[in-house]
Amino acid sequence: MISLQSPSAVVMVRPHAFASNPETRDDNAFQTLANSSDVATSAAARDEHDKAVEQLRAAGVTVHVFDDEGERDTPDSVFPNNWFSTHPGGHVAIYPMFVPSRRRERRSDVIEMLKQEYRVQDVIDYSGLEQDDLALEGTGAMVLDHVGRIAYTVRSNRADPVLLERFCTHFNYEPIAFDAKDAEGRDVYHTNVLMGIGTHYALICLDMISDLERRATVRGRLEESGRIVIDLSHEQIADFAGNAIELSGTDGLVLALSSRALKALSPAQVSVIEASATPLPLSVPTIETAGGSVRCMIAGIHLSRR
Repeated sequence: MISLQSPSAVVMVRPHAFASNPETRDDNAFQTLANSSDVATSAAARDEHDKAVEQLRAAGVTVHVFDDEGERDTPDSVFPNNWFSTHPGGHVAIYPMFVPSRRRERRSDVIEMLKQEYRVQDVIDYSGLEQDDLALEGTGAMVLDHVGRIAYTVRSNRADPVLLERFCTHFNYEPIAFDAKDAEGRDVYHTNVLMGIGTHYALICLDMISDLERRATVRGRLEESGRIVIDLSHEQIADFAGNAIELSGTDGLVLALSSRALKALSPAQVSVIEASATPLPLSVPTIETAGGSVRCMIAGIHLSRR
């Protein structure tokens, strides 16, 4: 079964100069300090990436892997979902990033591969808006309901409201923006750390949405779409339980998430997922020190094959 929400092909980037990026630590509370010049850390991240690719391919997901050899000093290159996204109908978006080192992650060979192997009608490039200090960091900043055409977005310096409106107009999504804070009262930097949308369920920490009326709106819209809302705790979010992506595999839907995230879920929550998708835990503890998990590592391809 192929789901409109859940792609059967993805792009991943193999890291060679992985580190916890000092430019992004100020607003990413999920980052933990790591030695930026630690060869062993980089090698461990590369090994985790390679094993994750093997597991995804074994589940029947097509994985296009691109190497980052480290020449451009891009410590976060393993998280490609932030700089581009793809959409049914042949549409591709390229995004402006908040900090300079992340802007260097954009690469033309990824876009060329998409054009060669998939039906691409147009590429809308917003990256020039970085000159105006605007950022909208792709499917990190926005969690997209591809069926209901809704872009759930936490307000932050990674998600400019004007650019969000522009994206939604171009790509035919309804923006639903809200403020979100973690248990310590810190602003959440990316929407995809607190929510993920599958075909029949949605993972979300509703407690993080500060405004009670907005919280009710988000829950209501998810339930109106026919999805079961799996309400996560702050502690589960800290273990990256919201940073998951549903994909279409050979034998049906799979939910790719980290081993740590799956362990954080309760048996009842896992049962809801298993009613329609098979959890696919990937061990990525080193990569998680950079402040992102499995969802951040995977850029879904919502395009038709040539």
